[in-house]
Amino acid sequence: MDYETVRSVDPEVADALDGELDRQQNTLSMIASENHVSEAVLEAQGSTLTNKYAEGYPGKRYYAGCENADTVEELAIERAKDLWGAEHVNVQPHSGTQANMGVYFAVLEPGDKILSLDLTHGGHLSHGHPANFAGKLYEVEQYEVDAETGRIDYDAVRERAEAFDPDIVVSGYSAYPREVKWDRIQEAADAVDAYHLADIAHITGLVAADVHASPVGIADFVTGSTHKTIRAGRGGIIMTGEEFADDVDSAVFPGGQGGPLMHNIAGKAVGFKEALQPEFAEYAEQVVANAKAIGERLQEHGFTLVSGGTDTHLVLVDLRDSHPDVSGGDAEAALEAADIVLNANTVPGETRSAFDPSGIRIGTPALTTRGFDEAAMETVADLIARVVDNVDDEAVLSEVSANVDRLTDEFPLYE
Repeated sequence: MDYETVRSVDPEVADALDGELDRQQNTLSMIASENHVSEAVLEAQGSTLTNKYAEGYPGKRYYAGCENADTVEELAIERAKDLWGAEHVNVQPHSGTQANMGVYFAVLEPGDKILSLDLTHGGHLSHGHPANFAGKLYEVEQYEVDAETGRIDYDAVRERAEAFDPDIVVSGYSAYPREVKWDRIQEAADAVDAYHLADIAHITGLVAADVHASPVGIADFVTGSTHKTIRAGRGGIIMTGEEFADDVDSAVFPGGQGGPLMHNIAGKAVGFKEALQPEFAEYAEQVVANAKAIGERLQEHGFTLVSGGTDTHLVLVDLRDSHPDVSGGDAEAALEAADIVLNANTVPGETRSAFDPSGIRIGTPALTTRGFDEAAMETVADLIARVVDNVDDEAVLSEVSANVDRLTDEFPLYE
């Protein structure tokens, strides 16, 4: 990958770009929300479409010269419909959070009520955290996972909905390792005549490949990110029925943002085409198999997994039982020093600060893209366990880093 043109203009930025390429090639990316896109997606996102304003929608733009932008956006929309079976798709949101904003703006008024999963139990900022716009504009109440099982108690969600009477119920999560029963959340929403928003930001690719149940056709709105397990151009997406199409489109533009990022939409279109190929289903199945493999191996090392395992692309480790003196932040820092990159994460019943919580979240999408299989993931789990057992031992961290070097050589990125 060549940044020489950038270097000729701005060597400082070129150095940072080279450094980031080197970092990604020579570390293990295990942040659950990250992935490695193809060179085709990278090229599309770096295309001349970055120069083009295209406010509006295909065939109804506010600027001239949008014929190629229209083609790209229409391709992205049609491919998304094929992938997820949605009636109406908006590919313009700049992120998953702005996709959620588009839904809220389409059907809620300031002060309306949102019922969603608590952030420390696996929810997301945009589902109503007080620091986020959603928590500032709307009245929010949150449900939790069951303290004993680490799983959603759907009867309890319905009871909470009946007590709170929300205008919208939000499902879909950022740190929940189990398959979601969308129909049970829909029952809770129906019981109080509320809308249902299913946020599949993390599992867009798993849903597209039918390795996770789909909320499309069940929930009123489905939102997601387009750069995580789906491995397309960076941004967000909204899927809904025709009855909400106009409200959603006007909520996105002009309601929540101006000109769409057409170069990102080009990346979405290319990534969606890749996801429509038969080998993508094999990839998605491997993502889940790898998560199960790493989780089971960590359990053999004595680690506690929230909910006891995983059905998805991530495992959530609660360190309080196995390593009571090691915080999530301690583990994250030591692992990064050994070239394994993941994130500290809150766990249900969190007893520490959200800035230095009790758990770590481990994702498999990026390593699966590199070609890691279950055997390789078991090796990675062994390395993670060795680091967390010895967070202050520089010799151990150096030894693990050397093993990471061997793995990154065996499974190269962007050859």
